[in-house]
Amino acid sequence: MINVILADDHILVRDGIKALLEDQTGITVIDEASNGKEALKVVSKNKPHILIVDIRMPEMNGIEVVAEINKHHKDVKTLVLSMHDSEEYVVKSIQAGADGYLLKGASKEEFLKALNKLASGGKYFTGDVSSIIMNNFVNGNISKNSAPLKETKELPFKLTKREKQILILVLELKNNKDIAEELQISKRTAEVHRFNLMKKLEAKNLMELTNKAKGYQLI
Repeated sequence: MINVILADDHILVRDGIKALLEDQTGITVIDEASNGKEALKVVSKNKPHILIVDIRMPEMNGIEVVAEINKHHKDVKTLVLSMHDSEEYVVKSIQAGADGYLLKGASKEEFLKALNKLASGGKYFTGDVSSIIMNNFVNGNISKNSAPLKETKELPFKLTKREKQILILVLELKNNKDIAEELQISKRTAEVHRFNLMKKLEAKNLMELTNKAKGYQLI
């Protein structure tokens, strides 16, 4: 069972999300909050799996809430659900430690996909903000839990020509199927190369992979 808390100052939004989730097996809304400070209280009390939080709220905004949750309740995943796709909001949410960012205009299918992704330990960022995230990774504006790498003349690992090709495609946010089609290899082979890349660069996710690729001057 995925336990969810909703934090939004608009009761109609909360009611809409509850209505969307009430028929979903394995997902339940266990509490609600109408402002940022209340959100922190109900999270501390209920320890949900996921907090769905709006950005613009009274008392404390959603980005501040995410930062506090990331600091004091690391087991709680945070999904920012906002009507704003501005670069400032996206970047600040990621810097605060958000596990996902979804626009309020998203479909029911994408919303459920995001919740399940976070519940399984992953992250989810809607395609509408992916380009913003990638541009800021490459430009060094987002670096979560990753210290800058020192310049080095010799890499502590070796990448094959194919791995270098796949690294570029991965950083362009292409999935294994797309990579396989572009390089005319099997999807399984693409998966293996992606796994080897993550292992060689000691990266646990796309954030770390991008930061390390930049630090090692691979991009």
